[in-house]
Amino acid sequence: MTSKHHTHLLIAALAITAIIAASCSGQRWHETQMTTYNLVTQRGGPTLGYSPTSGIGLLTVDGWAFKDLNRNGTLDPYEDWRLDAQTRAEDLAHQLSLEEIAGLMLYSSHQSVPSMSSAFLPGGTYGGKTYDQSDAQPYDLSDQQQQFLTQDHLRHVLVTSVESPAVAARWNNNVQALVEGIRHGIPANNSSDPRHETSTTAEYNAGSGGQISLWPTPLGLAATFDPELVLKFGQIAATEYRALGLTTALSPQIDLATDPRWSRNVGTFGEDPDLSTDMARAYVDGFQTSTGQDEISGGWGYHSVNAMVKHWPGGGTGEGGRDAHFGYGKYAVYPGGNFEQHKQPFVEGAFHLQGATGMASAVMPYYTISFGHNSDGREVGNSYNHHIITDQLRQQYGFDGVICTDWMITRDVSNVWSFEGKAWGTETLSVAERHYLVLKAGVDQFGGNNEMGPILEAYQMGVAEIGEEAMRARMEQSAVRLLKNILRVGLFENPYLDPEASQAIVGQADFMQAGYDAQLSSIVMLKNHNAALPLAEGTKIYVPRRHHGASLNFFGQPTEPYDEDAISADLASQYFTLVDTPEEADAAIIFMEKPETGPGYDRTDRERGGNGYMPISLQYNDYTATYARPVSVAGGDPTEPFTNRSYRGKTVRAGNRTDMQAVLDARARMAGKPVIAVVKTGLPVVMAEFEGAADAILVDFGVQQQAVMDIISGRHEPSALLPMQMPANMRTVEEQAEDVPRDMVPYHDADGHDYDFAFGMNWQGVIQDERVAKYK
Repeated sequence: MTSKHHTHLLIAALAITAIIAASCSGQRWHETQMTTYNLVTQRGGPTLGYSPTSGIGLLTVDGWAFKDLNRNGTLDPYEDWRLDAQTRAEDLAHQLSLEEIAGLMLYSSHQSVPSMSSAFLPGGTYGGKTYDQSDAQPYDLSDQQQQFLTQDHLRHVLVTSVESPAVAARWNNNVQALVEGIRHGIPANNSSDPRHETSTTAEYNAGSGGQISLWPTPLGLAATFDPELVLKFGQIAATEYRALGLTTALSPQIDLATDPRWSRNVGTFGEDPDLSTDMARAYVDGFQTSTGQDEISGGWGYHSVNAMVKHWPGGGTGEGGRDAHFGYGKYAVYPGGNFEQHKQPFVEGAFHLQGATGMASAVMPYYTISFGHNSDGREVGNSYNHHIITDQLRQQYGFDGVICTDWMITRDVSNVWSFEGKAWGTETLSVAERHYLVLKAGVDQFGGNNEMGPILEAYQMGVAEIGEEAMRARMEQSAVRLLKNILRVGLFENPYLDPEASQAIVGQADFMQAGYDAQLSSIVMLKNHNAALPLAEGTKIYVPRRHHGASLNFFGQPTEPYDEDAISADLASQYFTLVDTPEEADAAIIFMEKPETGPGYDRTDRERGGNGYMPISLQYNDYTATYARPVSVAGGDPTEPFTNRSYRGKTVRAGNRTDMQAVLDARARMAGKPVIAVVKTGLPVVMAEFEGAADAILVDFGVQQQAVMDIISGRHEPSALLPMQMPANMRTVEEQAEDVPRDMVPYHDADGHDYDFAFGMNWQGVIQDERVAKYK
């Protein structure tokens, strides 16, 4: 046994002995000094954690310990862990200043965690001085972080990249020690967007130092058609989140992927309402529910992570498939009259849990203007829309949790292609007026806003309109909701982490294995002509390099071409013998990515006098939008000189057309030997252009290439099903309605199979199991 384990056992034994001795005199608790914080263990009550540098003390009542967070020498109801979260939140909200409430209503912009100095280890140095446990802990926070925590009273922080789990834990402890010593000692509720996907170089995934379990994308999880697997993912992910100091997940994304062109389809559970509903329920249950010793009350506890489901009332209906992170995608449209079905994953899934927490604790509306669904006739973004927020979400569906805007919706907008403000429909209002309109709609929190000034201005507008008493009550109402989400996960009692434990928990072997097994279960086999797969290990294979030409990025500007290996030689050699030419090979493996044709907007077209709007194509060959609508669905836009967003007759070219060409070239050169196409995608793809040239087709919704090779080699049998249709052609894509699921003509392949929702194959043939029977 290591000395570290001996030390932990000794501390535990001493704590137990001290508690027994103390209980004989009526005291039920014992205090242990950790490296940078103190732990208070007690019989019959929760473990408390506090920083000696914060200035707070402990109160003993009935033999139990409580944190005196406001340092008044009295046990206030909000400090009393024996009371329910609602009572505690109401007491604290009533005590808060207007500025403190405004701070609670802020949700920070994206924050990376600064690298830690050696000062955060015993005996480390910082600023030329050597620190030990008796020294004040230096706060290794950025200037912006110190500003919004101390001056703007912000307590909800969106965390992106960090150096390692141990660094995340130390940074969390420093943040908590800082805010614990300010006024009422409200802890920070740190949060994250999804960070468990396999692209470890991405902003959030790298945020664990590459040491977090790696899972398929949500679309890949949907391809398993297994809610129990998603529940397990939620439980593991929540455990890793808590070890990183994260107590809110800005997920799941439960929009129905009813328009096949939307770039964010990969973050959804697909287009089917029933499957998405079951997956949403399982995901939220997994994240939120604590059991056993971790439970505090009502299913909530020290394992729990608040789930912020998004994007109400469904963001998958962007006109022409365009995304609303930019002004060219500001309209959600409903040509099929199917607005209500998009709410199903929320109201029947995330708001109707099997676990004891009952419903998701938070909701994020999308940026879009839900065209035609404003009760007063004003076409404004969802967070400004009283009908969608209060009449529907609050009153019709009884949601009393936190509603947080998507990021930066109150900032100014200068054009449709810049990544900036998204004040859709309120462009002519001031920033403070936008804040007030959001509050009037029934929203509690402002995503991506670090400064409380506009909220204070909005408060004064409310005082002028409805009086100070009513406006104060409105602010306290939001404060109570926000505080409940901090209280229920135990942050008021102990927000501190053991960095060594965090390092051991995040990415532990069984978590990594569970994620990898899920990756294997998410790969769909669409075709296996003449049992081309699996390939015998050691088979000589040819894998061409990938050549990517210029395409349009999300700013509507051209990107640089690039050339890359499709797979590392080291990985390929673990399964097969890699050769240089098709003529030498016994089989070819072509790694492809979805067609890259741009975001649906081209600034060059605008500069030439056009309206800028372009097709989003799902095919590799050049595409001319012959069958597109001649007039846009949404009405004229007063903020744009061009009011018709139609792209009919325009042509786009895929920057990676060479992916398709590689399949055709391999077919021509392989002399009848097998050609395997592996399509990495988060969207449907028009397979007609290359399916006939491929003997086998696998679809990868976001996995490590090792998982793909395990399928190809037969180490694992494919079992996944399509969570969305693969279209026969672009005509059916153009003629489908953005808001209607499963309304395209699916592709019919050379072997007589339709690439429809819930289609997939294993080694025996087409899968026909209970999953298909239930959902198809």
